[in-house]
Amino acid sequence: MMTAFYLPLGDDAFRSTSHTVGPWGPDSQHLGPPSALLVRALLALRPSLSRVTFEVLGPVPVADLEVSTSVERPGRSVELLSAALSCEGRVALTARAWHMVGSDTTAVAGGTGKALPPPGSAAPMEIPDHWGGGYLAAVEWLSLSGGIFTPGDARVWARPRVAVVEGFETSPVERLFAVVDSASGVSSRVDIRKWYAINTDLTVHLHRQPSGEWIGMDARTTIGPDGVGVATSEVHDADGPVGTSAQALFVRER
Repeated sequence: MMTAFYLPLGDDAFRSTSHTVGPWGPDSQHLGPPSALLVRALLALRPSLSRVTFEVLGPVPVADLEVSTSVERPGRSVELLSAALSCEGRVALTARAWHMVGSDTTAVAGGTGKALPPPGSAAPMEIPDHWGGGYLAAVEWLSLSGGIFTPGDARVWARPRVAVVEGFETSPVERLFAVVDSASGVSSRVDIRKWYAINTDLTVHLHRQPSGEWIGMDARTTIGPDGVGVATSEVHDADGPVGTSAQALFVRER
């Protein structure tokens, strides 16, 4: 039984498993697993990330993939990192991340919102059987309010059931990026069986590094009159908010 989103092939190459399959078809991935895979590579360059922006250049196929990384802007206190995910020479997803060298700001820390009610107070999210395989089944979903097939704002908890890469421990940051792209899905304002609401990007800002297994999203989606939407989320771990996410959405009737 496969226990990870990806199998390591060596030399920064990975084989996608069926756990990466998104809800739109058997040949393309949900953006969560490849986002986590690129973050894993960025964390191999530097130990923490303060902001990561992904650009979706095309569908990520369920296939063998290659990861490349670089330090775009070295520095003593702040550095800009980049990573790319490709298949047979075609780049499908890129990421750029800021790393900031930490310091003790405990004396001035503050400004965060309230913590979400804990996962133990949430109920299993209802997912229809015909949508329940692949990535959706590889993550445990709990709902405080709303969810994938309940249009409108949502507060949910999520926890990957499998590792990012087989044979390697998954860090809390990787877990966060494995699920945070789903903020637009759980808070969708449209019936996704009748409408497309596809994100072209994902930006996550972290004011502290997450801990633990569960990631919470207090998410909402706004749709304008011209086919463009924005999904935003306050992102939590069990101790409270850790950052925010934002996604631009391409909205069209099917």
